[in-house]
Amino acid sequence: MEIILTLSVLTLALIAFIFEWFPVDLTAIMIAIILMLLRLVTLEEGIAGFGNTATITVMAMFILSAGVTRTGAIQVVRDLLLAWSGKNAFQQIMVMGMIVGPISAFINNTAVVAIFIPIIEDFAKKQGFSSSKLLIPLSFASILGGTLTLIGTSTNILASSLSAKLGQGEFQLFQFTKLGIIIFVIGLVYIAIAAPRILHYRNSPKTGRLSEDYEIKDYVTEVVVSSSSSLIGQTLRQSEIQRKFDIDVLEIIHNGIHFPQPIADKKIRAGDILIVRGSKDTLIQIKAERGIEILPDIKFSQEQLEAELNTGEEKIGEVLILSNSRFIGATLKDLRFRQRRNATVLAIRRGEEVLRERLGKVPLRFGDLLLVQGPKQSFLGLQTSRELLVLEQRDVENLRLDKAKIAVGICLAVILASAFNLAPILVSALAGVVLMVLTGCLKPGEIYGAVRWDVIFLLAGLIPLGTAMQNSGATEYLAKSILSIGNNLSGYWILLFFYLITTILTSILSNNAAVLLMIPISVQVAQSLDLNPFAIMFAVTFAASNSFMTPIAYQTNTMVYGPGGYRFIDFVRLGTPLSIIVGLITPALIIWLYGL
Repeated sequence: MEIILTLSVLTLALIAFIFEWFPVDLTAIMIAIILMLLRLVTLEEGIAGFGNTATITVMAMFILSAGVTRTGAIQVVRDLLLAWSGKNAFQQIMVMGMIVGPISAFINNTAVVAIFIPIIEDFAKKQGFSSSKLLIPLSFASILGGTLTLIGTSTNILASSLSAKLGQGEFQLFQFTKLGIIIFVIGLVYIAIAAPRILHYRNSPKTGRLSEDYEIKDYVTEVVVSSSSSLIGQTLRQSEIQRKFDIDVLEIIHNGIHFPQPIADKKIRAGDILIVRGSKDTLIQIKAERGIEILPDIKFSQEQLEAELNTGEEKIGEVLILSNSRFIGATLKDLRFRQRRNATVLAIRRGEEVLRERLGKVPLRFGDLLLVQGPKQSFLGLQTSRELLVLEQRDVENLRLDKAKIAVGICLAVILASAFNLAPILVSALAGVVLMVLTGCLKPGEIYGAVRWDVIFLLAGLIPLGTAMQNSGATEYLAKSILSIGNNLSGYWILLFFYLITTILTSILSNNAAVLLMIPISVQVAQSLDLNPFAIMFAVTFAASNSFMTPIAYQTNTMVYGPGGYRFIDFVRLGTPLSIIVGLITPALIIWLYGL
């Protein structure tokens, strides 16, 4: 009965993840609650995920990554990319991959990609080609780089923790690095050869002027409040013109004085000039109802428009909606984006499409790129959000460059302490976090914003499911079912089978959830068939980490989806052959390097 109940909860979890009824971290916590209510795990086991070594280690690694990025240590490699990349697409991808991959082996790859997106866009702009040629290769190179070491991804750390729990011992820091290097080189060479031929120019080369890249010149204009206007004497909020019409007032000019956001409570007077975002038809409607005059003689040039939107205190920028964002499915109106963020969305880029009208009513999707205008202070607030990513190269003055060497030194000390078994990775990572704060690389308040809490809660919620699988006998039951097939297969085909099943589960659930379910089953099968358990665990771990086929398969894929102007099919066309190549060679390499 316990096996049936546990497998029923597992099935429910699969359905919930597939249909995305709730955010994945909330779904995971709900699963833990159900397991405790059904008494499939004890209360202590139900909350043990929050104190699990994998959960705490992953949290510490997020903070260490933030310490390196906030000090600008990674920015140094931008000059290497510009110096060595040349004009050839193959060379550009190879150089980028050789820089990004090794960094991703030690720094969280989502942080690496977040830093490199604007670097790549700037590089592409200077070279005069579309960034869509390089952004998917950037994501894929960071994914491959994450498999080089134990701390490259949260998936590797979780797999190591599960291995220790099952009596096999933790993975060493560089235990599968030989395998990772070979797969990284093969994968990168494939990407460098295939990407220039497969990836189309999905967006035009960047001009350096966002207003031109989003073609909003015809949607931003100046209107004047006539002496007979019904708006006179009202504040912008009282007039409700932004709520009733598809427009946004970006700025009010009175007697030559510019009043930027926030202006909701600014009283409107006769002769005021309003800079607004809206279509010509909407402005004609407001003119008839509220008494404004459109200034047809004022036709912004691109330079004038860019200057008008980027004043001393105001700026425009691109903001990416991440896959874990609560913005997904909501509209800007639902979110009260302008009121809460003190910034205005001028356009939305969705793949190749750019939306410029009825923006408040558009349900947002992961990977959407928002063109945002507002005070510079508002962008600082947007940068602290874990649901949004501001795509811009950080100003040098905002980086703690004098602390860069210290941050790198702390990370090296953490790596060396683990590599030479001076301290467990958990202890050395936590010590590194403390040193990041004590040395000023991070401020105390920044450590909380550095953690991806959705990943932490996902791990904490799903770990009890693995415990329930073990306690109830469900793991043994599934292992015996696989054994009925595996007895007739050679070692290579057993590894390939586990690789394939894990890949499918990763696409349905997440890489961490797939590892959590498959590692215990793989160890059970290995012990029954008298195989090397590490061989099967490595196959599962690599399958969960190497997710290339869709933009939602891995966080970094989602991050480049919008900026590259990609279609779903672009990931399928480039990522599927790569998944097949890696899937076929990984089992053979594992047998060759580690034995079976």
